[in-house]
Amino acid sequence: MYESRGQRHAITDQCPGSIPVLSVSSNGQWESARSRENSSRKECRDKERDRYGDGGKYAGRHSELKDRATCLTQNSTDRSRTPHPGNGINRDGTPRPVKGAWGQGRHRHPQHPLARTPTRPLQRNWEVCPVLRPPGGAMFEFSVLSYNILSQELLHRNASLYKHCHSRALPWEYRLPNLLAEIRHYNADILCLQEVQADHYEKQIKPALQEMGYQCEYKKRTGPNLDGCAVVFKPSRLSFLSAHPVEYFRSGIPPLDRDNVGLILLLQPVPTDCVQSDPSDFICVANTHLLYNPQRGDVKLAQLAVLLAEINRLSRLPGGSVNPVVMCGDLNSTPWSPLYSFLTTGFLEYQGIPVDRVSGQNSAPRGQRLLTAPLWSQRLGVDTHCLYDTNAQQQFHNYTTTTRPCRYYTTVPPLCDTTTPIIHTGAVSSQMTSDRPRIDHSLNLRSSYQHLLAHNGTPEVTTWNSTVDYILYTPPDAGTCSHLPDSRGLELLGRLSLVGKSELKAVRHLPNQHHSSDHLPLLARFRLHR
Repeated sequence: MYESRGQRHAITDQCPGSIPVLSVSSNGQWESARSRENSSRKECRDKERDRYGDGGKYAGRHSELKDRATCLTQNSTDRSRTPHPGNGINRDGTPRPVKGAWGQGRHRHPQHPLARTPTRPLQRNWEVCPVLRPPGGAMFEFSVLSYNILSQELLHRNASLYKHCHSRALPWEYRLPNLLAEIRHYNADILCLQEVQADHYEKQIKPALQEMGYQCEYKKRTGPNLDGCAVVFKPSRLSFLSAHPVEYFRSGIPPLDRDNVGLILLLQPVPTDCVQSDPSDFICVANTHLLYNPQRGDVKLAQLAVLLAEINRLSRLPGGSVNPVVMCGDLNSTPWSPLYSFLTTGFLEYQGIPVDRVSGQNSAPRGQRLLTAPLWSQRLGVDTHCLYDTNAQQQFHNYTTTTRPCRYYTTVPPLCDTTTPIIHTGAVSSQMTSDRPRIDHSLNLRSSYQHLLAHNGTPEVTTWNSTVDYILYTPPDAGTCSHLPDSRGLELLGRLSLVGKSELKAVRHLPNQHHSSDHLPLLARFRLHR
């Protein structure tokens, strides 16, 4: 029973699944209609709260609210009258969102929380690369994925960068299943992950990856930072030899005053019936996340020199030959920048380069500070060839790395020979006659990507506006290192295509409903001739 203005009204009709419809007198018609709408809204709130919980995952369904509004309209006493526009009902009978944030127990947006985001993910295809060396003999093929998965702590700390994103796509509870689904879909043999938050790694990421058949190694950033780098691999395909975390922070040694890190693993292909294990036959896999600050190119070059020195030490064999290297990571540098050129050409004449142009991140550099010699202090123990100084090598190694041998071996096979000099040949040695200050390295690194889209020649992007993520490898031709046998080089078989700026703009950038990081994963497949 219901009362309005002192008059008692009986229920004469009822719409199934909706509030009761009343017959009212003419002088009480307007107030009764408003009362019915208030009751409708209250019942909607109560049922939604009972069904989804107060602030549940999808608090409010468009179809259900619209059906209730339509039912109310059709069963009103004066059917020609438009329902009174309350907080939840428009004049056309459709539900209207109530002001207020999601998750506070009120009516939510009537549509799916991610309805405004794209309905389709980015289209990425597999690109087959031309093979220069025909298959033959003992071979081992493997795939590598590099992925900056966006630490949740960094997302919160830099929330202003993600205002363009739908708020429902940002919580870790939504992003984690998407990230794990991507990793499971690509099914790579080796994963190099950056911005892996330590607590999420231990409690969620590591157990999930172990269930997928992976073995995980992790290095947290130094200082108060909560994220780090992880290298993950399938022990069914690769045997673990040793792990070597690298810390870039050096107290009192400028410019190494930042808490970035790297992680290097030595992995050996699992023996097969046709190919037996060789202790010297391994792959050196390096993963790193260099400093972001576009104004500090000097720091990035010094961090890179430390990583290259450790890669050189670990990949070299006693006879002077070098095993293949895969170097992944978020280098916070764009293609064809001075830092990228240093990696891919083997040298950099740095004198006079503006510090804020080293990484290529600044479209309009404004700094006046220039790179000058020397780039780092001799106390670092790394020379201009990105090799350890003989006297300082052991001290530096003890300070920066921890070697953990595989439990299946009682000893670690010999990894380096500090007495064997590295011989520079080819393009690098021809340039070393110059008197201009330079740095160089002996690795012949090549990018797995061309950095231009094949169909239109526009730049590829791995994040919002540029490419900063890479998978670098040592190819068979060994250009700058004469003692690297062809058999120890890696052959690029294919890669997962990237997209351009326009494609990212079309999906409202990253993260979004389908892509739960602000970076895109890179995936490449290699062949190792053994």
